[in-house]
Amino acid sequence: MLYGAMKVAIGGPLKVTFRPWVEGLENIPAEGPAILASNHLSFSDSFFLPAVLDRKVTFIAKAEYFTTPGVKGRLTAAFFKGVGQLPVDRSGGRGAGEAAVRSGIEVLERGELFGIYPEGTRSPDGRLYRGKPGGLARVALATGAPVIPVAMIDTEKIQPPGKVLPKVMRPGIRIGRPLDFGRYQGMEHDRFVLRALTDEVMYEIMKLSGQEYVDMYATAAKRQIAEAAKADKEAEKAAKAALAQAEKDQAKKDQEQ
Repeated sequence: MLYGAMKVAIGGPLKVTFRPWVEGLENIPAEGPAILASNHLSFSDSFFLPAVLDRKVTFIAKAEYFTTPGVKGRLTAAFFKGVGQLPVDRSGGRGAGEAAVRSGIEVLERGELFGIYPEGTRSPDGRLYRGKPGGLARVALATGAPVIPVAMIDTEKIQPPGKVLPKVMRPGIRIGRPLDFGRYQGMEHDRFVLRALTDEVMYEIMKLSGQEYVDMYATAAKRQIAEAAKADKEAEKAAKAALAQAEKDQAKKDQEQ
């Protein structure tokens, strides 16, 4: 009931304000379990996709959204629960992955839609990164649920990281045909199967989104970008220090003449 109320309160204004265009809605089953595997460009992805669907879709969210103390924390927790997000503690390494898998299986066993971002985090630069083989593949093989590739388009342009006010523009959503991985049933412990299944889904997402594909994890790309930014900052600082020293030396030389 809370999800329905939040969908009206949030989904309605989103659709009216941003007017997202959608292709492939007919690929979402009217009932029964299915996994929606999407690229991840923006925080808003988890709101735009549910807004255009008639059925409830449940995503995983970091536990911090549900455990922050105080009035603001309680309101935040109520909001994320209302929009169909499940808390998962992602600080525990392998344990966090196991919790995410269990949560996904529980959602699908109830006959509902489970949303997942195979990249594991938002793209740092708008490109599509390698999918992580653990969560998506294991949930798909454990439940036998079809995997529906989804491409979010231009959502990163609406509210880039660090921007408070969103830009009003039309994002897009392309929904592909369901993928059946029944041929891999019973092979959920084979890491090569997990990798193959994940790569097949990422390929379909790439075709739908038109993104450039990068064969590395987005988390590694974020580290590289952060390290490069740090190196640039240190180089700039060193250059300024060298210039200041040069000016100081020149001033001293001028005084001695």
